[in-house]
Amino acid sequence: MLPPLPRTDPTALYRYRDGLYAADLLTAAIVELDLFTRLAEQPLSLTELCDALGIDPRPTDVMLTLFVAMELLRRDGEAYRLTPMASEHLVASAPLSLKPYYASFRMRPIVQDFVGILKTGRPRNWASASQGEWVEAMKKPEFARDFTAAMDCRGLYLARGVARAVAFKPHARLLDVAGGSGVYACCLVEEHPHLRATVLERPPVDDVARKAIADRGFSDRVSVHAADMLSDPFPEGFDVHLFSNVLHDWDVPRVTQLLASSAAAMPSGGIVVIHDAHLNDTKSGPLPVAAYSCLLMHSTEGRCYGSGEMRAVLEQTGFTDVECLQTLGDRSVIVASKS
Repeated sequence: MLPPLPRTDPTALYRYRDGLYAADLLTAAIVELDLFTRLAEQPLSLTELCDALGIDPRPTDVMLTLFVAMELLRRDGEAYRLTPMASEHLVASAPLSLKPYYASFRMRPIVQDFVGILKTGRPRNWASASQGEWVEAMKKPEFARDFTAAMDCRGLYLARGVARAVAFKPHARLLDVAGGSGVYACCLVEEHPHLRATVLERPPVDDVARKAIADRGFSDRVSVHAADMLSDPFPEGFDVHLFSNVLHDWDVPRVTQLLASSAAAMPSGGIVVIHDAHLNDTKSGPLPVAAYSCLLMHSTEGRCYGSGEMRAVLEQTGFTDVECLQTLGDRSVIVASKS
């Protein structure tokens, strides 16, 4: 059984958790990079800034997107310029500079993590814990079980937004790629009784999914297929592929690979549904998504993508008719058809 939708809107509670690392990234930029002082001297593009400061493009993109959403920077073509607020308060030589105020927090572990990530591009451990990088940690049964439970409780709310935003009526079989506990698949078949779903997960999460699906009473409509989405071909016979909170864990080459695998296995007329926290086309916001991207950049190989970025990759990999629909909790779905 699935619980009913809540009587209250928990979006603010999602934002507190998801935006936890944004202030640490701002601190690293002000204190360790002196980013705003550098841009006060001369506006720079992302590439020029990476060259000037010796930092990596992926985390730098997340950082600059955050500061645009915070209205500390603005884009002028390819270049980034300070806004009046940043000029007055974040440049080291400014009379009202807050750099010393932020410097008092410079030794926070996440601040120092971000310094290393900006320099190397490599993520740190999930929540800076000792279990190792997230991808490897997910191979350990205890961490995989706990992490999947965390995503499961989130999905009980967010999955309802997907179920009500997408018209699944012409389609019959859904493949939930890296579907964790199967909570999204369960919510979708509950809302759309004609659907049957399969969760694609690698061990040990596949066993976690089977138990969770059985405990909720959906084993007759939701099955599990054990496979590694990064190395195994997707099973055929599914006219809907769902990627829910999956692509944000990976950089562009992996995202492209996964969507190409989807297109290769999907029949013509099928749809891909990408449920995630998406930035807008211009990557100027919304701020809660830009803040969430900091957490993802810290602990995974990915980040939050703009709807325009997703559209470009989808069209490159054989999808058309790309549409973006808002759902719940600062999330949205991007839906595209297999041409």
